[in-house]
Amino acid sequence: MENNDYQRLIEKLKRIEALYADRAATVGEKAAADEACERIRQRLAEFVQVDPPVEYNFALRNPWSHSLFVALLRRYNIRPYRYARQRYTTVMARVPARFVRETLWPEFVELNRTLQSYLTEETNRVIAESIHNDNSDVEVRSGQALPATSTMETIES
Repeated sequence: MENNDYQRLIEKLKRIEALYADRAATVGEKAAADEACERIRQRLAEFVQVDPPVEYNFALRNPWSHSLFVALLRRYNIRPYRYARQRYTTVMARVPARFVRETLWPEFVELNRTLQSYLTEETNRVIAESIHNDNSDVEVRSGQALPATSTMETIES
């Protein structure tokens, strides 16, 4: 991973957070990331006063999205948890519904999209440089698979 690409990603993620801290201002007018975080925490405190927290069940698709979402919750002093026998990718949290709708979920979606795009680009680059440079999709054949075709499951960590 090149340091410039990494720094650009970090700056982009900070700009996304700043956008959700104060929707009226432009990215160029935003204060430092810590100030943006503090404004979001203040908004959360205001929402709690008029909209009591409710328990949410967030089902995340992969470990990267899970890690990002948990970090975002903790950044805003929201305690993530899960119940015994729930999947690792399940995250529970008590949050005001308005905060989830207006700030938390839209911010997470945008951060996640940005991070996933970066991870996909880096994965493709590493595979092309180390395994094979043809990253085109597989051939699509007409008809059905033969009855004797074996199936392999992917291993998820």
